[in-house]
Amino acid sequence: MTTRLEKDEIGEIEIDGDDLSGIHTKRALHNFTISGKPTNPDLVAAYATVKLAAFRTAADIGFLNGKTEKINAIESACLELSQGDLSTQIAIDSLQGGAGTSTNMAVNEVIANRALQILGKECGNYKAVHPIEDINIYQSTNDTYPTALKLAAIRKISILEQTIVALQESFQEKEKELAHIVKIGRTQLQDSVLITLGREMGAYADVLSRDRWRIYKCEERLRVVNLGGTAIGTGITAPRDYIFRVVDKLREITGIGFARAENLVDPTQNQDVFVEVSGMLKAYASSLIKICNDLRLLSSNSGYAEINLPIMQAGSSVMPGKVNPVIPEAVIQGAITVISNDMAITTAVSSGNLELNAFMPLIAENLLASIDILINCSETLNHNCIKLITANEKRCRANIESSSALVTALIPIIGYDKAWEIAKKQKQSGLSVKEIVLSEKTITEEEFEQLISPEAVSRLGWKN
Repeated sequence: MTTRLEKDEIGEIEIDGDDLSGIHTKRALHNFTISGKPTNPDLVAAYATVKLAAFRTAADIGFLNGKTEKINAIESACLELSQGDLSTQIAIDSLQGGAGTSTNMAVNEVIANRALQILGKECGNYKAVHPIEDINIYQSTNDTYPTALKLAAIRKISILEQTIVALQESFQEKEKELAHIVKIGRTQLQDSVLITLGREMGAYADVLSRDRWRIYKCEERLRVVNLGGTAIGTGITAPRDYIFRVVDKLREITGIGFARAENLVDPTQNQDVFVEVSGMLKAYASSLIKICNDLRLLSSNSGYAEINLPIMQAGSSVMPGKVNPVIPEAVIQGAITVISNDMAITTAVSSGNLELNAFMPLIAENLLASIDILINCSETLNHNCIKLITANEKRCRANIESSSALVTALIPIIGYDKAWEIAKKQKQSGLSVKEIVLSEKTITEEEFEQLISPEAVSRLGWKN
């Protein structure tokens, strides 16, 4: 295999002749072995889209004027990388020093060398297409990296929103399906008052509705970018025409309502928006944990046993017949990971100094990972659990009849003091509340059944 020799201000490195990466990528591969995971491919694809917007803007204002073949080759290379066709060429560790410079340089080198191939030239012939002078023209890592991260996050968040909507709709279906089943409601894990399974499911749908709205609003936070600000937001090395047009080009290419920040220095040095967005992701993660822990309790076969979760796999290598709530358990672990990622993002954002945050790679890795995890959690919980839940109606009724909790439902007719007396008798005698009130002729059986009907326990208050 033929090789080529590339040089930088540090020295020389021999590279395979047809390798699309260059010397800066090779140094990064050697220097950074922290996470063991490559830079997120969705970030790379978004980065290539930002490069395309920047290059087209530069070409529009006269850069490479008349060199149509070269312009077309570079644009084609940007498009290929943006579509994921070349993503395997960028395998730099996701955690890297330099605020993401290594990722930027790797993208520059891959686009340049792919453009050279399209032009029929050898990789590394940077006199024909240069990674910095052509691909990085009028740019800096410090404006392109945050912009690429925001683009990648917006794209993923759009998918996440759709999965939350689908999960919400499944709970709404369960709300209708289980509306007729009365059960014990619980506070502090103790029996309290009656409710229906449907209303419980409806409450889960409502919290997901709020989570969906929060996630939807994330795009507003992310669409303000510092592209054109170059190194620290002052626009040094970039023409004024470019600065005022490049975000418009990005908006045109992506169809997303990006806007140039009024003060480009601000979003270059301050990354608080990622803490805000991560906080919204954390809120959804906390909702998932609450819901999944409830499902585990409600399905416990020696506990409440009011719902049946789908049987997904054997639960033990020792105990025959044991089945575990593996889907809620897996989702909880994913959600906990998102919460821990939020702490990493918060710490990284607060650790920025002066005009730049050096820890953008950590912010990017954890933010995009959190969105991916929540997408997977939502889909897994929806399709492998919620849609398949069934009710244990007999157990719900048995729990009601064996509990003193239902006596509260009788207060509108018998009053608090009499209800307390019946509850005390129920605990002492072991008889059911129904047996006590019917034997004492406190109320009729018809009145009793009406007071614990789905309609009675679902309406707000009793009729005057």
